[in-house]
Amino acid sequence: MGVAAERDELFAAAGAALARVGLGPLTTFVAALGLVTVVTAVLNLDTSVFFLTPVLVHLARARGSSEAPYLYGAVFMSNAASLFLPGSNLTNLIVLHHEQVSGAAFVSRMWAAAVTAAVVTGALLVLIFRRELVGDERHEPSGAAALRLGPGAAGVAASSALVLLLSSPALPVLAVGVAVVLLARIPRTRILAVIGVRTLGGLFALSVALGALGRQWDGPASVLGSLDRWQTAGFGALSSLVVNNLPAAVLLTPHPPPHPRSLLIGLNLGPNLVVTGSLSALLWLRVARSLGARPSARRYSLLGLVIVPPSLVAAVGTLWLIAPGRL
Repeated sequence: MGVAAERDELFAAAGAALARVGLGPLTTFVAALGLVTVVTAVLNLDTSVFFLTPVLVHLARARGSSEAPYLYGAVFMSNAASLFLPGSNLTNLIVLHHEQVSGAAFVSRMWAAAVTAAVVTGALLVLIFRRELVGDERHEPSGAAALRLGPGAAGVAASSALVLLLSSPALPVLAVGVAVVLLARIPRTRILAVIGVRTLGGLFALSVALGALGRQWDGPASVLGSLDRWQTAGFGALSSLVVNNLPAAVLLTPHPPPHPRSLLIGLNLGPNLVVTGSLSALLWLRVARSLGARPSARRYSLLGLVIVPPSLVAAVGTLWLIAPGRL
């Protein structure tokens, strides 16, 4: 649907509309990060990366400003904002599957850490990119892109409604996606190039293999059992760097971990250190390249080295202050 929507100029039109709001460069950037946060929390981070990366890149182009703040802001904020609801990140569902917590219960325990992670990450992004953003002041927004109300735009609207209204929207959204591709006559090679079937298949196979290993070998569980909340968050972040956060979550939680929410913070924020740490970052890389942008894995990691440690410490610290017995 994202590919079809891009061809319908939906993302370009949305980016141009945001550019014409009339806000200053820093305010526009903060508003864009806020939009990423909301979409990630309500839908999920992979949807946010796939749909909002194009919107933010087109926003930068419409303003005639540097693409880098918006490009990297889309993925860093998607990962940082994935602690708000169970469905915001698949790792949330995997780590807490033993508890079967409701959305309300999840929010009541995680809201402080989620807000802190998003605010610290956003503030650091503004600080890092402030010079590039301020240089945006001398540009005037370009004209609006011509939106075509085709299958892509309709599919995005329909799938968003299904995700919000249904408790199990996966199959209905898949059906809408297939219908959109057929109606829009998107070439199969184009779909495969953007989605990265090999990457998705590889992550699925690795997750299944590590899940089986975790059920047979108690080594990871023993390690987690010996760690405090701070060490658990660090261990989760390190695990996401080694094997990606989805396989890591499966490997580490065949049994209830002692500090599940600290583990979640590590698994969700740790991938901001390397582009292979999460599926969302891998999707972001493909989407960015398909737009003609130039994402850099090296710059991604350099930014992560500045952003992840303070956001991780702040999130765990806030969780400890608000709910010390629920980590």
